[in-house]
Amino acid sequence: MNSYLLKNVSVLGAAPTDLLLRDGVVAEAGPGLSAPEATVLDATGLVALPGLVDLHTHLREPGREDAETVETGSRAAALGGYTAVCAMANTSPVADTAGVVEQVWRLGREAGLVDVQPIGAVTVGLAGERLAELGAMADSAARVRIFSDDGHCVADPRLMRRALEYVKAFDGIIAQHAEEPRLTEGAQMHEGEVSTRLGLTGWPAVAEEAIIARDVLLAEHVGSRLHVCHLSTAGSVEVLRQAKARGVRVTAEVTPHHLLLTDSRAETYDPVYKVNPPLRTATDIAALRAALVEGVIDIIATDHAPHAVEDKECEWAYARPGMLGLETALSIALEVLGPEWDLIAERMSRTPARIAGLTEHGHDPAPGAPANLTLVDPAARRTIDPAESASRSRNTPYARMTLPGRIVATFLRGEATVLDGKAVR
Repeated sequence: MNSYLLKNVSVLGAAPTDLLLRDGVVAEAGPGLSAPEATVLDATGLVALPGLVDLHTHLREPGREDAETVETGSRAAALGGYTAVCAMANTSPVADTAGVVEQVWRLGREAGLVDVQPIGAVTVGLAGERLAELGAMADSAARVRIFSDDGHCVADPRLMRRALEYVKAFDGIIAQHAEEPRLTEGAQMHEGEVSTRLGLTGWPAVAEEAIIARDVLLAEHVGSRLHVCHLSTAGSVEVLRQAKARGVRVTAEVTPHHLLLTDSRAETYDPVYKVNPPLRTATDIAALRAALVEGVIDIIATDHAPHAVEDKECEWAYARPGMLGLETALSIALEVLGPEWDLIAERMSRTPARIAGLTEHGHDPAPGAPANLTLVDPAARRTIDPAESASRSRNTPYARMTLPGRIVATFLRGEATVLDGKAVR
């Protein structure tokens, strides 16, 4: 195992110090360290953060390896500063059995670039009709603790209640894609002024808010853990705020794109801006940002959704929803929040690791902590070029945008996965 001595690095924006990474942990911290056996990296001007953790990643394998694989998605994650990602279940076959989640877990271990923690489906085939093998997935080698039909809402309230009751036995989580399907049939974008002008069928905010309101009541009744995926409206923020005030065991995420991009992007008819839930209004963005700072929204999650060329380079109505996110998430956080390093660490590492039960992750770089960390150059600005992405897909909404921050290095258990901004392997 390699050792690394990081010289003159700022931990979470503090005064420069040295960090020695050895045997998978931060062995020492302090100024003036020396270690003859270690590879020395000059980290002057760089900020050390705990390795980022993404609670919402689509890796597409098995089934859509033309869009992404566990290996390519893991490489994109490492280049984005991530040391752990949670892989969503909407693969083909669906990750609704112990066999499939173990396959994804083993592929992640073989890639060795980030820890890949599978998320299991709530229902068989994501069909919303009967519960999947929740217990078997929880007892598998992958030790699944989060279950989601993401891309589909668990719309049946009786089935949602049963799922919440089932996972309570092992302190699991149901992560809901909040979308009342009868209110969004044929929807193409956010329902509002822009959709009316463009003549596109709207996706009303209440379709999200109604499901969140129902589910927090069910979670409160059962006493189980609920997580709200990609929260996107000001009204959803208020539902969540009230639920947390009552002590409901609910957490929520917001995506980078819902913190930055508005529904006006649809005016270009460029399908790269088609996403589910859709891009909302400036009012929604302001509410989401405030809730993220306040802690009403717990985390930033990418909803990294790679698509093959033919699924995006087509007419808007036929395009698949989704955007890339792993390699740009930290830059968007810096754009939105500024260099608030402790807040970024809380929303992008500590809290997602805690929600997912990833005990080796989410630790600030300090002696004895697992050496899962990333080094960021806060002074750098970079123009996003889709051709440079490690993902197999190119559907980034940030193409040609100039964003702050650059990931210089990422370490997983003390081993470099990224050095000088490039994947080690």
